[in-house]
Amino acid sequence: MSAKQQFIECAKLGKVLARKCKNCGERHLATVYFCQKCGNKEFENEELEGKGTVVTFTIITVSPAGFEKYTPYAWVVLQLDSSDLRISGFMANMAKPSDLPIGSKAKIIGFDERGIILEKQ
Repeated sequence: MSAKQQFIECAKLGKVLARKCKNCGERHLATVYFCQKCGNKEFENEELEGKGTVVTFTIITVSPAGFEKYTPYAWVVLQLDSSDLRISGFMANMAKPSDLPIGSKAKIIGFDERGIILEKQ
């Protein structure tokens, strides 16, 4: 199974598949091929809890082709509680900024054709 497929399967379970560099310990999302800190290509897989804090977002009210049925939604950047990694994903039914204040808690609840699906806690 490819790193991308493993990442997707973890997201479906509400987790983030990270890769920890065997040389320096730097964590990355599972889709990287070399350590951004030291250049090493050897990693250990690590599953992290998919919970965190909303650090930024944008509300989508005019969606791209194929996403009309999901509008309005938010494209969210989530700072994970368990590491310094950030992930991004979709959050349904967010029509205005006051629906999702910066600092809100959220979690991964799945993965579909849009990508990672998030839910406000």
